Amino acid sequence: MEFDRAGMNALMDIVARPELTFVRGEGSWLEDHTGKRYLDVVQGWAVNCLGHCPPEVRRAIETQAGRLINPSPAFFNEPSMALARRITGASCFDRVFFANSGAEANEGAIKLARKWGQLNRKGAYKIITFDHSFHGRTLATMSASGKAGWDKLFAPQVPGFPKAILNDLDSVRALIDDETVAVMLEPVQGEGGVIPATAEFMTGLRELTRERGVLLIVDEVQTGFGRTGKLFAYQHYNIEPDIMTLGKGIGGGVPLAALCARESVSCFAYGDQGGTYNGNPLCTAVGVAVFDVLTSEGFMESVEQRSRQLSEGLLALSQKWGMEGERGQGLLRALILDREDGAAIVKTAMDMAPEGMLLNSPRPNLLRFMPALNISEQEMALMLERLDQVVAKVRG
Repeated sequence: MEFDRAGMNALMDIVARPELTFVRGEGSWLEDHTGKRYLDVVQGWAVNCLGHCPPEVRRAIETQAGRLINPSPAFFNEPSMALARRITGASCFDRVFFANSGAEANEGAIKLARKWGQLNRKGAYKIITFDHSFHGRTLATMSASGKAGWDKLFAPQVPGFPKAILNDLDSVRALIDDETVAVMLEPVQGEGGVIPATAEFMTGLRELTRERGVLLIVDEVQTGFGRTGKLFAYQHYNIEPDIMTLGKGIGGGVPLAALCARESVSCFAYGDQGGTYNGNPLCTAVGVAVFDVLTSEGFMESVEQRSRQLSEGLLALSQKWGMEGERGQGLLRALILDREDGAAIVKTAMDMAPEGMLLNSPRPNLLRFMPALNISEQEMALMLERLDQVVAKVRG
């Protein structure tokens, strides 16, 4: 099969893509148009929590597509209610609104918090977020994000998102005023470099927000649905947030996200929130299938085992090459490089023959790992072995 250059030129140029086309995938492996295989430990940025084309997802799509695809959000449908019931039953939340992407779920969280502020805090609207955070690519979620340079991109920004410093409770305390309605954070900053919030900080933040009468929002678009070794990352901290957003892994590869809230915060009036495809039965049926796999007996224990294997393997590599260690939670981890050759490592791994490997470098001195949650012990060992070979090749 030849590469489709006309098709390439017809697509809007928004990212530097290599000239290859992926045509099929299974589990932790992808295959391109030439037949070359790649071990994938990026998985669409933590989207494919069960790997590529898992049988449970395929069955759910085939079955639901033969029944009902989209009756419109103006009516109830069985899969959306089934998935909402599962999420509320497994969490501290009472209500769920399904969306199509993490950014859309975070937009919903911002709207819900501001509506709650109108009703309960005399119109308070500010949401404290954090330096190096990432909440999406819409105008409001870009404004909420603490990514360097985004304050000038597509300016002017949406106002009302003062930035604190992760794991610095005093920096949050100093920003809370009468116009503050919420604090919003990722339990692990993924794009920011896989930086986990500490247990002390999360406990203190929950106490502080309760004391000051503001909401606590956890953005679990990347950490939710098993990624950190628990179904939801907030469960590591023994706290109960007021609002949570989900995305990526919740759909196992299909466009699905969720805005979850406590009953006392669920204050949308009719017409405040909606969307043409929100909660459609095709995608939520997949969400049910994914949830049931993640909560099946022994699954999360296996995630913890692979997490230990990945962490120990990255530490061994770090020690061998004089790097600066690893960090993360569950199967969202980072190898901290001692020099800025992350991009070279990513390219060399992809170009390896006869099989390549897909890695991610969100920062020049860091590699991020987001493998399928059901990656095998042998595949993880192979990834670590090949990563060692790639580093050797890059560094001579």
